[in-house]
Amino acid sequence: MKIFSQICSWVFLPLFMPMYALLAVMYIPSDQDYLFNEDCMYLMYDQNKAVVLLDFAFFGMILPGISYIIMRASGMITTIEMDDKSERNLPILITLAYCTVLYIFLVMQFKDFHAPKYIFGLALAGIAVAMAQFFLNIWKKISIHAAGAGIAFGFLLAYALGHAEYHLGIIILPLLASGIVMSARLYLKKHDMTEVVVGWSLGTFLTFTITYLY
Repeated sequence: MKIFSQICSWVFLPLFMPMYALLAVMYIPSDQDYLFNEDCMYLMYDQNKAVVLLDFAFFGMILPGISYIIMRASGMITTIEMDDKSERNLPILITLAYCTVLYIFLVMQFKDFHAPKYIFGLALAGIAVAMAQFFLNIWKKISIHAAGAGIAFGFLLAYALGHAEYHLGIIILPLLASGIVMSARLYLKKHDMTEVVVGWSLGTFLTFTITYLY
C-alpha cells in the first residue's frame, strides 16, 4: 500500500494536474453534435491544441520542475515534496510567478483571434490558488497535491457546465483521482485530514469560480 501511495503521489503531482485536465477537454468529445461552440476545446484545431499544451507544459511543468530541482540541489529545500512548511514559501512564489507569466503569454499569444475562455481561466486560477496557498501556508501546511486535484476537478466541472453535451467521465475521473491522491497523502502521513480537505476545497472553489465566470 505504501508503494502504491507513493506512485499515486508522483503520478498526480500538482504540476501535472492542469495538463491532465487540458488533455481531457481537448480529446474527450463534447458538443460535437450541436451548433459550433467557440469555447469548446474539443473542436479546436489540432495545431492550436498543441500550442496551448506546450505553453502549459513549459510554464506550468518544465520551468517550475527545473526550479524545484535546483533548489533541492542547492539545499534551499530538503525534499522535492517540501515536507517542511517553512520551505514552501519560495517554491509557491515561484509557481505564482510562472502562472502569471503563463497567463500574460496566453493573452498576448491569442490577442488577435479567439481562443476558448477556459484556457485563460485555468491559468488565472493557477495564480489565485498559488496566492491563497502562500497565505494559508502561514497557518497550515496545506496539501498542494490535494489543491492540484481540486484545480483539475474545478476546471472540468466548470467546463462541463458550459457545454450542452459532455462525456460523464469528465466529472467522474477527476473525482476518483482526487480521492486517490488525498487518500495517498493521508496514508503516507504527509498531511492530516484538515490539510487535504482545505487544499482540495481551495483548488476546487477558486478554479471553478474563476473558470466558470471568466
